[in-house]
Amino acid sequence: MTSASRAIYVHLPWCVRKCPYCDFNSHQRDPNAIPEADYIAALIQDIRTERSLLGEIAAHSVFFGGGTPSLFSADGIARILAALNDAFPFTLDAEITLEANPGTFEQAKFRGYAQAGVNRLSLGIQSFDDEKLTALGRIHGSLEAKRAIGSAREVGFDNFNIDIMHGLPQQSVEEALADLACAAEFAPTHLSWYQLTIETNTAFYSNPPELPDIDALDDIEVAGFELLRSHGFEQYEVSAWARNGAVSRHNLSYWNYEDYIGVGAGAHGKYTQGNEIRRRQKTRRPEDYMAGPKLKDVIVPNEDRIFEFFLNRLRLFSPVSQTQFEQSTGAAYESINHKLIQLRDQGLVTLSPGGFELSYRGQRFLNHVQSLFLPSEE
Repeated sequence: MTSASRAIYVHLPWCVRKCPYCDFNSHQRDPNAIPEADYIAALIQDIRTERSLLGEIAAHSVFFGGGTPSLFSADGIARILAALNDAFPFTLDAEITLEANPGTFEQAKFRGYAQAGVNRLSLGIQSFDDEKLTALGRIHGSLEAKRAIGSAREVGFDNFNIDIMHGLPQQSVEEALADLACAAEFAPTHLSWYQLTIETNTAFYSNPPELPDIDALDDIEVAGFELLRSHGFEQYEVSAWARNGAVSRHNLSYWNYEDYIGVGAGAHGKYTQGNEIRRRQKTRRPEDYMAGPKLKDVIVPNEDRIFEFFLNRLRLFSPVSQTQFEQSTGAAYESINHKLIQLRDQGLVTLSPGGFELSYRGQRFLNHVQSLFLPSEE
């Protein structure tokens, strides 16, 4: 139930402005007032604690998420990567991703990030429509977004992701597809395309915008899938598309229910110790975290493992093997046979001697498939 190397998530919690749809652990702050040195000192302490708890483990990927990681200096990112590499030596082919917003004051840092060791960018563009960007509370415009893509390429980032959202306030089918087409024509190696959802504890939840109806959303999705395939993208996860096999190795660790390390304010990791699966979460508020990172360590109950596994693994559209299920959950594959037969009879999965696979219908009704494995329904 463990992997030979781990993914590492690093949370950098500040942003210039909190977007009205965002429910992540992010905190609005003037970029010039971010306590970068103090936060990095806390991160290094956190990293060393993880090393003392876990021992000698290599890292195959690092992902800087936020907040807005590109608010940090290139020198700061280099210091964090050096501490990580010292504690958890990077494999030769390690994927090092940094999320970046396309503000012009950040583009100048791209070269520095590359020199620091970042080899993959994830650009949070969301839309190329200025009106929609304003509705989303984004601080960049379409021109800045396009320039950011050009800047990334100019400094040598040939592996990068573009984030695009659809189902935006008052968005037509044509507008959604125009956004997607623009992103696809830039030919990134990876494209994350997902629907805007209204989450609790967000400004949009308190004051919901007018969103496209379900028929429009369905039209957007069907036409969008065709458009992406026509540009050479292949879907490998619910909202992830890649060209030439350039899947996100880091994200695959999550979806395959592998162990991973989390450092930073509010970050959490998954750890297997013997027959136990544990989750370790860090202090959430940045001020508390910088005062000394604290750990909250809990054991995942046996009855929750199967649901957790399918909540993650069924996001991937590749077959699920009996071996992976048993190694990841510690449960016998026979224990879910009756549910798999039920799903097969509903046309949601296809069964094989060594496992099963979601059908196209199963992919469309993924939430229903996952819900069947909730512990309360045992």
